[in-house]
Amino acid sequence: MVFTNVINPRSAVNRRDAYLKTTVKKGASIGANATIVCGHDIGEYAFIGAGAVVTKDISNFALVVGNPSKQIGWVSEYGIRLNFDENNKAVCEESKQEYLLENNTVRRIK
Repeated sequence: MVFTNVINPRSAVNRRDAYLKTTVKKGASIGANATIVCGHDIGEYAFIGAGAVVTKDISNFALVVGNPSKQIGWVSEYGIRLNFDENNKAVCEESKQEYLLENNTVRRIK
């Protein structure tokens, strides 16, 4: 995978003063050949699919794919896709951890 460091790179122009910070939080996974455009945060346990091009912040537990990347779901800490019920709760099939979806934000509750 690749991290960019400036928004408008030019080989003949020194833009070291324009470097933007990119943060990858605990447990995030970034797939092969993914590109992370600088200045964005990758949330805890987010899952970036192979070949994705990240052009905005990614939420905790978000599953994103494509170019530009789009969120297609949510994953557990174990990287297992979460299926939320009518009460906005989900259980990871592997770990049995429980998650809650509120205001387009996922958090682990057990």
